[in-house]
Amino acid sequence: MSDHTPPEAEAACAPRWQRRPDARREELIDAAVEGFGEVGFAGARLEQVAQRAGVSKGTVYLYFDSKESLFQEMVRVKIVGNFAEGDALLEDEALSAREMLIRFIRSMWEIVRQPEKARLARIVNAELGNYPELARFYLDEVILRSRRIVRAILARGVKRGEFRTLRHDYAVRAVTSLLVHSAMYQRFFGPYDPEALSDDEVVDGIVDLVLEGVAVHGDQSGRNP
Repeated sequence: MSDHTPPEAEAACAPRWQRRPDARREELIDAAVEGFGEVGFAGARLEQVAQRAGVSKGTVYLYFDSKESLFQEMVRVKIVGNFAEGDALLEDEALSAREMLIRFIRSMWEIVRQPEKARLARIVNAELGNYPELARFYLDEVILRSRRIVRAILARGVKRGEFRTLRHDYAVRAVTSLLVHSAMYQRFFGPYDPEALSDDEVVDGIVDLVLEGVAVHGDQSGRNP
């Protein structure tokens, strides 16, 4: 190549393998989301992921030693990374617990309603029961972490007198379940539902239902019903 070749031309002519390692990893994860989303975890093959990413199967093994490790990294990048916003909410002492809960629900809705997240949720619900190690991984990394955030918000609300004391821990499970399953419904059944709700109506309904469920009513003032 000539010494006078413009830098842009040099970049365009550079082979793909010269790309930054983190960029290559991101491409493989994106390809995995598409591949797993189309055929499921059991049906997906690393060579198919490699083909989608435009690399050889051997290149995949430079980053991930198995389909399971690729799935785990995909979950960390595409799902776990989103919990940072929930953690940040807990640090904001100026927010009421009610506003904190509303913001958490709405921010998580914007995440779980994305098509790729709905596809991942379908895989988790349909297949992870057949893969105990992956199921435990998902429980620890995703379910328990989201549960911890919701539990902390509800506990703050009870302490401040905004929420009633609940008889058991179901509410912390219900919040994320409503979000995930509503997003899946919107994605896979909503287009065929003659009484379909918009995404905005769905999240408004979730917020209303959750707040009514944890609110202090009448003279309860935090007592068990």
